Amino acid sequence: VVIACPDALGLATPTAVAVGTGIGAKYNILIKDAATLENASKISAIVLDKTGTLTEGKPKVTDIIAFNGFSETEILRYESSIETGSNHPIAKSISEEAKSRNIAVFDKVEKFESIAGHGLRAIVNGKNVLTGTEKLMRDNRVPLDEFQNEIDRLASNGKTLSLLAVDGKLAGVMAVADTVKPSAKKAISGLKELGIEVAMITGDNRKVAEAVGKELGIDRVFAEVLPEDKAKYVKKLQDEGKFVAMVGDGINDAPALAQSDIGIAIGAGTDVAIETGNIVLMKSDPYDIVAAIRLSKATVVKMKQNLFWAAIYNVLAIPIAAGVFYKSFGISLRQEMSALLMSASSIIVATNAVLLKRVEKNLKK
Repeated sequence: VVIACPDALGLATPTAVAVGTGIGAKYNILIKDAATLENASKISAIVLDKTGTLTEGKPKVTDIIAFNGFSETEILRYESSIETGSNHPIAKSISEEAKSRNIAVFDKVEKFESIAGHGLRAIVNGKNVLTGTEKLMRDNRVPLDEFQNEIDRLASNGKTLSLLAVDGKLAGVMAVADTVKPSAKKAISGLKELGIEVAMITGDNRKVAEAVGKELGIDRVFAEVLPEDKAKYVKKLQDEGKFVAMVGDGINDAPALAQSDIGIAIGAGTDVAIETGNIVLMKSDPYDIVAAIRLSKATVVKMKQNLFWAAIYNVLAIPIAAGVFYKSFGISLRQEMSALLMSASSIIVATNAVLLKRVEKNLKK
């Protein structure tokens, strides 16, 4: 009875989980529960939001090209005037560019409307102003063909474009570039080495998205995706039989994070995303995704090892304690020896779990 005490079996998983979550916390990876730590090892596909996850989320205006007799100053003035009603990173970058050039916004902005995933509409200084994507312009019958080559050139460089139309005419285009995070490319490479399919999702123009995807080595790109549709793309991968993780930082990413099997939130993101995610990357470093998965795989290995040692101990020790070899060889175990062996099994399991710390040196490689 003494030697059959299942202490070691009871300690096998919790000790490995405790050490694993502790190592994660040390490297600014917050894993919210034991199930997440274990299940992260099963990830076979991962969807990465572009802005704020793979890029810095701090875009800057790089180009302003005027059309139809408008000037750069006029374009920037109209853009910054209408963007004052938006908190999007691109809107902020345009407003900052206007301030740096001492361009004042128009006082009169009426009937402001945000068109989710496409752009903005308002009456600015008495004129109908529309700003946003190519699709938004085409949907509103703004002629683009004459200027398409210039638009395509900017998009092919991986820049996000904001087109401006005033009273139904294309006034110009602003190109905004968001710097790719230094560790993003390394993170993609690390995920592929783990055998994980990598996809990027963004609301950006397809040419822009594909340019960024090519730079980072991402083959599967979901572009021009509306915020409310991101979860559908996660579901699409799940329907293909994949165990899917979603990585994002914004309010718009929350439904996709919830839909995924493992939601990974960027620590610098919104409270909603952090609350929804199963894992939070406190340093907002893309390579921490690789570290979290490696930690999960190492922890699962330790769980299995602990369960093996705890089980094999009982399989071997219980028959001896029951006297199987007593008649043939005179071998038996006294009660005090059984108690010591029972304690030894628990110590072995705990020690093996602590050895998980050896994985630390491989987390950031």
